[in-house]
Amino acid sequence: MKKRSQNTTKKLNISDYLIPIGTIIGIIIIWQLAHMAGWLPKYMLPSPMDVARAFVNDFPLLMKHAGTTLYEAFAGLGIAIILALVLSALMDRFSFLYKALNPVLVLTQTIPTVAIAPLLVLWMGYETAPKITLVVIAGFFPLVVNLLNGYRAADADAIKMMRAMGAGPWQVFFHVKLPGSASHFFSGLYIATSYAIVGAVISEWLGGFSGLGVYMTRVKKSFSYDKMFAVIFLISFISLILLKIIKIIRNKTVSWEEEK
Repeated sequence: MKKRSQNTTKKLNISDYLIPIGTIIGIIIIWQLAHMAGWLPKYMLPSPMDVARAFVNDFPLLMKHAGTTLYEAFAGLGIAIILALVLSALMDRFSFLYKALNPVLVLTQTIPTVAIAPLLVLWMGYETAPKITLVVIAGFFPLVVNLLNGYRAADADAIKMMRAMGAGPWQVFFHVKLPGSASHFFSGLYIATSYAIVGAVISEWLGGFSGLGVYMTRVKKSFSYDKMFAVIFLISFISLILLKIIKIIRNKTVSWEEEK
């Protein structure tokens, strides 16, 4: 019975990979056939073969620009994580701080990143500083919100037991609330990571010397749409790989919770 259950689970895991991969392959085949039939002109939408050829030809240049974008995304995400951990702990500990800062955090999310980016470039120049700052702004909110939800979902009985044993607020936080919020943290990190890549690319559109966003603006001006699609697919691929890595780390770290 147990062996049959394991085989069923294994089949479900395989289907989870095969179905989306098969769907993507099917879309690419239909796309290519539509080009071969002349239904899609190249100046509107390049064929998959043209995109693949552009990717291979510009691969070294794409990797160079991708390195810059990843540096900005990781640096901004790292700062966002540190700030989120510190601020969420303070907001959980001091209710007046939560009441004062929560509206400000919500307000930062009502302003589009494309509106903030030009101001950051104006204030900080065309180097990496405005790009990293935009990533921090984009990734900070989901991390803080999910951490606060995790603290509030902590085991009430464990908290009562800790207090009965004479534990202080910070001891309760570090021994009960913080470990209990691990799953919520990874949920926020999942969202923040996708925001980080997008935020870095958007900020690069407005100026810079290197990065996938800079590459996109250059090939757009030369009407090289095959290269445009090549970098779009690269950005999507990088994002998917990073999100998959986060899922693996979450499953290894929060092993007591079943992945949903």
